[in-house]
Amino acid sequence: MKTAEAIAEILRREGVEMVIGYPVNHVLEYAARVGIRPVIVRQERTGLHMADAIARVSRGRKTGVFCMQHGPGTENAYGGVAQAFSESVPILVMPMGYPRRLAWVQPNYSASLQMQGITKSAEPITSAKDIPAIFRRAFTRLKSGRGGPVLVEIPLDVWNEEIDGLDYTPATPLRTGVDPEAVRKAAEMLVKARRPVVYAGQGVHWAEAWDELRELAELLALPVCTSLEGKSAFPETHPLALGSGGRAIPETVHHFLEESDLILGVGCSFTETTFGVAMPKGKTIIHATLDPMDVNKDVPCAHAVMGDARLFLAAMIEEVRRLHGSDRKDPTAVAAEIAEVHERWLSRWMPKLTSEAAPLDPYRVLWDLQQTVDVANTIITHDAGSPRDQLSPYWRSTTPLSYLGWGKSTQLGYGLGLAMGAKLAAPDKLCINVWGDAAIGFTGMDFETAARERIPILSILLNNFCMAIELRVMPESTTRYRSTDISGDYAAFARALGGYGERIERPEDIVPAIRRGIAATRAGQPALLEFITSKEEAISVF
Repeated sequence: MKTAEAIAEILRREGVEMVIGYPVNHVLEYAARVGIRPVIVRQERTGLHMADAIARVSRGRKTGVFCMQHGPGTENAYGGVAQAFSESVPILVMPMGYPRRLAWVQPNYSASLQMQGITKSAEPITSAKDIPAIFRRAFTRLKSGRGGPVLVEIPLDVWNEEIDGLDYTPATPLRTGVDPEAVRKAAEMLVKARRPVVYAGQGVHWAEAWDELRELAELLALPVCTSLEGKSAFPETHPLALGSGGRAIPETVHHFLEESDLILGVGCSFTETTFGVAMPKGKTIIHATLDPMDVNKDVPCAHAVMGDARLFLAAMIEEVRRLHGSDRKDPTAVAAEIAEVHERWLSRWMPKLTSEAAPLDPYRVLWDLQQTVDVANTIITHDAGSPRDQLSPYWRSTTPLSYLGWGKSTQLGYGLGLAMGAKLAAPDKLCINVWGDAAIGFTGMDFETAARERIPILSILLNNFCMAIELRVMPESTTRYRSTDISGDYAAFARALGGYGERIERPEDIVPAIRRGIAATRAGQPALLEFITSKEEAISVF
């Protein structure tokens, strides 16, 4: 068995259903020979974003795999690998590499060397006989512990080497248990707190700990907010839901965090970022995380518990019942306070959410979108910049993994690949990306990939013919040189690439256009709806 055949067989045994990539990389051809679908993209970054979403939506049950050629293909892929690393998403990256005798010779680009800082591990194949061990390590790292890209580089001169038999058994996911004493102390602190708040991160998604999170919240009447990455881990229509954090946040998140005396962080890193909610100073924090490197990194914590989020929450429920009893705490007062703050905040924004202005208010477009789609059966993601801030505070997710949030790295154009990967992982869902006229400039050509590869997503494009989020920081360059002006007929662009495209300019046309776009996706065609909007700069920041 040759190297390429051995790698393809390992992927098959690991249950890989598709390999996303750009040629030349021989994994694409040999994977196809064993029934694994190759998906060819227009640029490397989008393909990595697609693999990213496959891993997220399937909760690691399907491995997101990306392959690219050596040299320029690997160099172009750097940003996509870095994005997955920043969001802790496990994807398998398999670049070609220069021949072993040249791999470390400048200026040749060695992925296993240059990408060490943005991967969980990066390892070259130096001998065909090491392939089973290398992939055993790779898949074990992908399936266990904190997520992140795992890279295996395949040098050009390794492909034709022979491997004498393939001794390979698929890796098994491993979960990290929790210290009973640490859980006991955390439960005691939580029960004694006067105004506790739960802050849930994406670790709740990876551990599939949604039921346990809800059970603990309902047992003690705990208000729950999520990080942007953790959004949809708790139903946002629940009476105890505060919404999600990010650069723009609902007032409920701000109010309850500020008024809290204890914050229980579950499955989160508490990473300090411009695009995440800042923890108020002086709060008692319990930090439950899988990665000890998170503890006291950016936020000082009074107590920490290491382990899988689901195992932690299950243990907490047991301890809380021992301390508090099995009867649920009356949630009436907490729920009423949440409702009062939420309605007060929303009422201030309703004029924008229901605006009759033209050009369209982007908030109106996204509000109508939420009222039109079946939210529970939709997977939606924002893009970087204004679309993220105009969508995340107001969109109320009701089912797990129905919102793909991100923001620690904010590469424009990320949302398109996420929506495409989500559709590949969950073909029965309506998969939507919301982006702006800046984001489409980065990855828009891969809308053609959606059409060619039969990936019927719905793209909501907010076109205000400028970089609105930069207007405040570039006033002189805008006035003198129009530096923030951008434009295009993106609906026509979508049609030219084989999709459905429509431009919408009047408020009364928003909902009918959304329905036509959904109909196009149901017919198997990707749709791009271009909404001509105002230069909106307002965001919900407290």
